Amino acid sequence: MYLEHFGITEHPFRITPVTEFFFSGANRGEILDALIYSICEVEGIIKVSGEVGSGKTMLCRMLLEKLPGHIETIYLANPSLSREEMLYAIADGLGLNTTGERVGVIMSMIQNKLEEKARDGKRIVVLVDEAHAMPLDTLEELRLLYNLQVGNSKLLQIVLFGQPELNTKLDQPNMRQLKDRIVHHFNMQPLSRNILESYLMFRMRAAGYHGPNIFSPGAIKLIADASSGLMRRVNILADKSLLSAYVEDTYYVKTNHVQAALRDSDLEPAPSHTRKGVLLAGIAAALLMAGLAAWWMMEQKTEATSRPALPDARPSGVTGSVANPAKATGASAVASAPPVMPNPDNKPAPVTTVAEKQTIPVAAPPVPALADDKSASGVEKRVPPSPPDNSSPSANKTVLFEQRMAAGKQMLAQKTAVASIQLFYNEKINPERIEGFLERADKLGILHEIYLLPTKFGRNDGLRVLYGAYPSVDAARKATRELPKRYREAFATSIHIF
Repeated sequence: MYLEHFGITEHPFRITPVTEFFFSGANRGEILDALIYSICEVEGIIKVSGEVGSGKTMLCRMLLEKLPGHIETIYLANPSLSREEMLYAIADGLGLNTTGERVGVIMSMIQNKLEEKARDGKRIVVLVDEAHAMPLDTLEELRLLYNLQVGNSKLLQIVLFGQPELNTKLDQPNMRQLKDRIVHHFNMQPLSRNILESYLMFRMRAAGYHGPNIFSPGAIKLIADASSGLMRRVNILADKSLLSAYVEDTYYVKTNHVQAALRDSDLEPAPSHTRKGVLLAGIAAALLMAGLAAWWMMEQKTEATSRPALPDARPSGVTGSVANPAKATGASAVASAPPVMPNPDNKPAPVTTVAEKQTIPVAAPPVPALADDKSASGVEKRVPPSPPDNSSPSANKTVLFEQRMAAGKQMLAQKTAVASIQLFYNEKINPERIEGFLERADKLGILHEIYLLPTKFGRNDGLRVLYGAYPSVDAARKATRELPKRYREAFATSIHIF
């Protein structure tokens, strides 16, 4: 209905999995790569878990398309199979004629066929969708099938896709043998609000849209809150929001369009138990800041009238003063606006160009010391911050970026690690933005654990930000639980395999 209105050729937010609309952001692309590697190179059962609508089925369909030619797949879309029905389904996927055969005979036929495939250089993988709904007996039969091997090689690979209930099912005592054979576990995280805009516009572009971003910030926020970051809900709300904008004859999706979609979908923004507390804390913080600002201005006024104006001995190119040197550091200190000081001589203030603000001379004249006690009037004087030491490597805005980039390249060249923990990735390289993250890591004392790896994302030169270097995938997975708390809360981590 709205396709022509927005200049697109197909519906961008259909909920049926279509691989052309696979979104590789939010670690989906990394999980797909890790799955392909695990199936091709590693033995053991693999588990992929995620909430309803998080994109598990789409990932499974992508896996069916991307696996190399020597990997043959058997896709079980209906997990509610009995033990015997599951054996029949696998035998059928192998092309066996099982008419009238007993279960024991079918099991023998499956093993013979798998051995034949192995001799031909083929590898068989069974993909089980909605595995959380599979009966326990059927799961146990899968484990027995996985035990089939010839020589030292397993004949069958198994990947389980399921909701978090699958984890609960595997935690049962009678499932411990199956759980012990799961060597890789991937978790599909919901989309964060920061990535949601990229997802919405990716789907629009995939449908043929060539215009500017059509979702307002308010609309994106409302979709994020109501969907909890689950792709299926996002698709439903985005589709109905486009329809609402079409009915209103506008090309920009605003909050009222998403609200109409919410009413039609019987969805509401996710309740926040801490919203009231956050609001009260914000009000308290605002009042506190207002009080501090008023006090600071009074101090400045008193100070200015109690002592003569001092000559400005700051280096040319370093402008502004910092009220609180302990808080304003680095780039924020340079960018802070200078307070308005009295000018007893009524001389015009010198004009400082942008270029001057950004240029720091190599040899800066010393700043004369001010009284750090009190003036004759008893008013405490401020000590201006020391000029930057340009002999220090920190004067280079990207020195940490270059250092950790070199460390990442060295690790790859020396092949000292098998896996690492990916914190996040950027599809474009922006050293200045990464530098801030690295500075915070340096303050935490963990900078040596951060590695930067240049990566291609389509035609774009991107960057992976990794934590730690580990000799095995299992070691990297265990180390994920030991990440700094702020990293565990902020990033949807995944295991990156070199």
